[in-house]
Amino acid sequence: MTTLPTTGLQLRSLVTKSGRLELSLIEVPTPEPKADEVVVRVEAAPINPSDLGLLLGGASLGSAVASGSGASSVLSATIDPDVLRSMAARLDESMAVGNEGGGVVIATGSSDAAQALLGRTVGFLGGATYSQYRTVKVAQCLALPDGVTPQQGASCFVNPLTALGMTETMRREGHTALVHTAAASNLGQMLNRVCIADGISLVNVVRKPEQAEILRSIGAAHVVDSSSPTFMADLISALTTTNATIAFDAIGGGKLGGQILTGMEAAANANATEYSRYGSSTFKQLYIYGGLDRSPTELSRSFGFSWSVGGWLLTPFLMKIGAEAGAALRQRVANEITSTFASNYSSVISLPEALNLDIAKSYARMQTGEKYLINPQI
Repeated sequence: MTTLPTTGLQLRSLVTKSGRLELSLIEVPTPEPKADEVVVRVEAAPINPSDLGLLLGGASLGSAVASGSGASSVLSATIDPDVLRSMAARLDESMAVGNEGGGVVIATGSSDAAQALLGRTVGFLGGATYSQYRTVKVAQCLALPDGVTPQQGASCFVNPLTALGMTETMRREGHTALVHTAAASNLGQMLNRVCIADGISLVNVVRKPEQAEILRSIGAAHVVDSSSPTFMADLISALTTTNATIAFDAIGGGKLGGQILTGMEAAANANATEYSRYGSSTFKQLYIYGGLDRSPTELSRSFGFSWSVGGWLLTPFLMKIGAEAGAALRQRVANEITSTFASNYSSVISLPEALNLDIAKSYARMQTGEKYLINPQI
């Protein structure tokens, strides 16, 4: 039986009242598992866009400096006063980081469900995953099929369930096809595989020609490039073909969301038999779920009155559909973790390397093809 380590390294993010971000590593105790808990030796934890807000605290890494080495590594940067005002609730509080990860269960509580996971490779959710060891509830774990590695299972929650959540939201709200922006990301490629498997029409919006080629190479049928001079015409054509009336926007700021609604309205009016000064009766839904562009969201009102803009997040969605439906989605992820829901990483780094200035600047850019995975054991 594996001896439970008493402590392990954990990455912490601190935003000070003086406006400094400090990333460091500390030794934290490994709690003994309660009846319904397990201890995971964390061997893989992705750096997702959803992790960066907590990790970097809105700091600009252009001002960052790094010091120390190994477990003594520290990265610090200044935070703009306007950004700092929005973080009053976390000032001077050292916070653990990381939403999900993969690893091996090395100790369990007394419940049958916990003991059944001993020695199993699991994906898990629950915060503080940039740690060498995590004690989490059984319900936060997903037992992975035999032969699946912690690295393959590390991203089994956020992106897979987001992709499935988008298609499930589409169905539940009465739409038949959807639009996704920043579509060449790991999530975007995963969503394409889901839609191809499930026979769902998907309009992919990218920002560069090379991103369009990535998607076409995996079988995407409808890809439009927002940097192209023919973007709006291409978008309207794809929307007319697919009848997509719901969009999930990772960009957030700028004109793109409004352009998608405008395109949906143009597609709806393509076969209209009479004019209405109130626009088409086709309902159009734009969900913003990311903030790659932090500028204001611009809507040029050219899409009638039958539309809505809102936010979409995974956790509220899962709470809304309930435990049984959520479990079914998780089981599909487990069954298809090396195919439909496979993730690709550009680099595997250690906890100290996550505080390396050049590496931090790279993962902070959130560029397609630059997805980092932390292995806390190296």
